[in-house]
Amino acid sequence: MGKCRILLADDHTLVAEALKNLLEPEFNVVGVASDGRELLRLAEELRPDVILLDLNMPLLSGFDAGKQLKRSLPDAKLIVLTMSNDPGLAADAMEQWASGFLSKNSAGSELSKAIRVVRRGGRYLTPTMAKELERLGVRDLLNQAGRTLTPRQREVLRLLAEGRTMKEVAVILNVATRTVAFHKYKIMEEFGLENNSQLLRFAIQQRVVDPV
Repeated sequence: MGKCRILLADDHTLVAEALKNLLEPEFNVVGVASDGRELLRLAEELRPDVILLDLNMPLLSGFDAGKQLKRSLPDAKLIVLTMSNDPGLAADAMEQWASGFLSKNSAGSELSKAIRVVRRGGRYLTPTMAKELERLGVRDLLNQAGRTLTPRQREVLRLLAEGRTMKEVAVILNVATRTVAFHKYKIMEEFGLENNSQLLRFAIQQRVVDPV
């Protein structure tokens, strides 16, 4: 797939430089924009794989820029990185144009993970925001307009959610245990799931299994 090409957009120079230093050398940071209009210009010129943008920028807000980029560069993946903890804003961004939403308080390892997830076609919502949205009754943001499970992934997910071990799933599906492990961890990576309890909740959201 090659090294992921990233465009950064943040009106705070120190933040942008810190992000660039953090992301390199794992990723290729191809440009840095300091306002929304510069972001649109650079995105059209550089055609990045992933665009990491703040929502509060001069000349054109990150939210409005994100909507325009979704139309003009539909293959680029957009990740919000913001200080805002407004769940309504997160829901609107994820529903309309964003593939990921993180707080600037997130760890660097979480940001790298989010980039890898969205580049592979998944969606990523920082866990604290995901919990808040779930509390408010907003569900399935990780999957709306995003990647869907393959038939084999659904089979594996259903059996695991029913409480079967990977070895038991392998016997039922007549495949190697390592094949089941591959499907399980592929699902977790692509949909930003951290542990088995999140995997179970995801299976319920996907209607693979019924709620207990």
